[in-house]
Amino acid sequence: MNVDPAASGQLHLVAGPTGAGKTHYSMALAEQVGGIRFSIDEWMTRLFWMDSPQPIEFSWTMDRISRCEAQIRALVEALTAQGIPSVLDLGFTTADHRGQFAAFARSIGTKAILHWVDVPAEQRWERVVQRNRDKGVTYAMEVDRAMFDLMESEWQPPCEAELAALRGQVIRS
Repeated sequence: MNVDPAASGQLHLVAGPTGAGKTHYSMALAEQVGGIRFSIDEWMTRLFWMDSPQPIEFSWTMDRISRCEAQIRALVEALTAQGIPSVLDLGFTTADHRGQFAAFARSIGTKAILHWVDVPAEQRWERVVQRNRDKGVTYAMEVDRAMFDLMESEWQPPCEAELAALRGQVIRS
């Protein structure tokens, strides 16, 4: 991690595909910058997954993720006003999603920094299988191969221009 710990109130956007290690990285980053970490998996697990329809419905899920993100934005804005950095472990699967949060950062008078956790797909799938089995500190829910493959098809890696605009860092672990 190459982060200026004196940079207060910044938004750290942690992006990567399923199983890359975003939550683990976010935990360490929040500690390093003295920030508050927001993980969408934790929010969804505590607030909504117990009530989810089976099988899980995409529109049902996205509606609740939007609600969580609205509350996270409100908290991030308050933290930024206090000079406290925020580490956002929200997946950031698409360039559009990352761009929305970069624009949000500008609107509240701070900057977004992109951290792209980049790990090969086979290694990520092995991590997901292990996480499902061990149910350790970063486990939020069971991810099966179909869900992994669906999210894999949705993933949009940051391009060079996006990395440059968001002072992006590529983390390979």
